Amino acid sequence: MIVKAGWVSIIVNLVLFALKYWAGIVSGSIAIVADAWHTLSDSVSSIIVIFGATLAGKPADDEHPFGHGRAEHIAAVIIGVLLAIISFEFLLQSVDRLRSHTAVHYGMVAKVVTVVSILAKEGLAQYAFGVGRKAKSSVLKADGWHHRSDALSSIIILAGIFLGGYFWWIDGVLGILVAILIAYTAYEVMKNDFSLLLGESADPTMIGQIRELVRLNVDREVYPHHFHMHRYGHHTELSCHIKLPPEMTLDEAHHICSVIEEAIEKELGIITTIHPEPLPMSYDD
Repeated sequence: MIVKAGWVSIIVNLVLFALKYWAGIVSGSIAIVADAWHTLSDSVSSIIVIFGATLAGKPADDEHPFGHGRAEHIAAVIIGVLLAIISFEFLLQSVDRLRSHTAVHYGMVAKVVTVVSILAKEGLAQYAFGVGRKAKSSVLKADGWHHRSDALSSIIILAGIFLGGYFWWIDGVLGILVAILIAYTAYEVMKNDFSLLLGESADPTMIGQIRELVRLNVDREVYPHHFHMHRYGHHTELSCHIKLPPEMTLDEAHHICSVIEEAIEKELGIITTIHPEPLPMSYDD
């Protein structure tokens, strides 16, 4: 599903790149040429989507016992970095256009191609978001935002086309606006996946659910604490501590840990490892 979405994106973006680059050359517009390269970068990001989804789908092995799910997050970060680089390059070119007082005269070709680009890119964005929701894929969601940013930048350019006859500086300003938009998209794409790669604290709501499961499945207070959550794409590992009476046998302690682990996996789909600790006298009822 994800791979198919990636190939659809590559084909459509290559066609749009050719049309927009041609329109930019014909009209002499740096903004349209920049927008064309933005579209081409979508094809590169879609290649990364295919690579990331293929690698993330590989089962766990001896070298990667928790699977390859984080490959999707890495791929999303790469997309964000590409967007940031493109944004900076467009910013430099647009400033240079303003310094040189270069005016642009847009024609019908630029108008038609820009409208086609807006419709096609928003269609791709909706398609990527829809497949991303079904597949629960963060990298496909990132690719969808990449498409959406391209559609928005084309809308900005279309507005500028109709104002180009009145203001000589409109093309340079549009280029800067597109660069800012792309930079913001890069930030949005990277911030969530960077956080997941670096590691996050356990969600308080999730901790509450786990405590409730422990209460329902164990007939004594075991004081679960010291939660650590590790996410690997769709696979999540949890480690935590519980407190048990020091005189309890190893077999009894193991049974309690197993009951809790099985309940969490059944209800929340999380693989859990529990570390038992001796219960201090002050805790014991």
